[in-house]
Amino acid sequence: MKRLWLLFSQTVTVLVAAYFVVATLQPEWLGRGTTRSGAGIALLEAPASPTSQPATGSFSGAARKAAPAVVSINTSKEVRNSRSNDPWFQFFFGDQGSQAQAGLGSGVIVSPDGYILTNNHVVEGADEIEVTLTDRRRARARVIGTDPDTDLAILKIELDKLPVIVLGNSDALDVGDQVLAIGNPFGVGQTVTSGIVSALGRSQLGINTFENFIQTDAAINPGNSGGALVDVNGNLMGINTAIYSRSGGSMGIGFAIPVSTARLVLDGIVKDGQVTRGWIGVEPNELSPELAETFGVKKATEGVIITGVLQDGPAAQAGMRPGDVIVRVDSKNVGTVSELLTSVAALKPGTASTFEIQRADKQVELSITPGVRPRPQRNVRR
Repeated sequence: MKRLWLLFSQTVTVLVAAYFVVATLQPEWLGRGTTRSGAGIALLEAPASPTSQPATGSFSGAARKAAPAVVSINTSKEVRNSRSNDPWFQFFFGDQGSQAQAGLGSGVIVSPDGYILTNNHVVEGADEIEVTLTDRRRARARVIGTDPDTDLAILKIELDKLPVIVLGNSDALDVGDQVLAIGNPFGVGQTVTSGIVSALGRSQLGINTFENFIQTDAAINPGNSGGALVDVNGNLMGINTAIYSRSGGSMGIGFAIPVSTARLVLDGIVKDGQVTRGWIGVEPNELSPELAETFGVKKATEGVIITGVLQDGPAAQAGMRPGDVIVRVDSKNVGTVSELLTSVAALKPGTASTFEIQRADKQVELSITPGVRPRPQRNVRR
């Protein structure tokens, strides 16, 4: 009997010792969370979750798809004091020479050939442009062309096996759609922020000549300019361009150029070296009761009033006069100056188009053959 009791006691002791060892070193064998007792405290950890499926509501798939094609852009240019050639300035302060001024922005690779979409203000006036990819490769970029009217620029780098973003359909966006902004804010490194489309067709902001912005509350900060605004599938919807801010940081109002506009600029610059837009040579203004009364078009309730017509311009040659109110361009309604500029710019130079005009108390149709819109004049400081 004593021998059986001794055998039973030893067996129980061995089992308890084994349980203690397993519970301490391999708790998952017992169906428990992992414990850590390095500090003398047992901690429970969640079991490892499968890595093949993202968490519910996660945008990680869209970020993984789009982020590799978003690059960081660093620019530098030499800035010389405007008085450095003044003998008296040199006498008192010496030869100050020139100083390098650095700039920061983002860009999006849109072609395996190395074409990159970014903002014109990111690279304007730069002497050197360096592009850094997410895989840490670096390359010098050259400017293929710029379009100040939309604040877009096309760069090109010479690297192989480039990640390329997929272009989406920005015309299909709706207010409330979820979007991601990807860029390099403040130079901290690539960052992804999320939000929704707050508004569409934003214009009259005084940022560009042609404005048709996507407004979003995804956090956009300095350095994000030229980066990507993508949908939940990782497709490019716009190029992040500007923010409304009183502090210099994000306040939940950011603006992006639709990819539909960016694609037109890209095609024009790559194929022709410039963007060709229609132009008729008029000075448009928003229709107001005061202007309507001044020009004798009191019956006009919508459209854009023309207060000036360039002599010998396309509009003047077709018979347009100051005081005419443009109501439609090729059957497309125009209600604001921005809409008129966009509609005329979309016309093909050399091809006649129909303009519906309110003149005094009657409707008039004019056939106007647009010319090529002149490039904007830039002030050059010497």
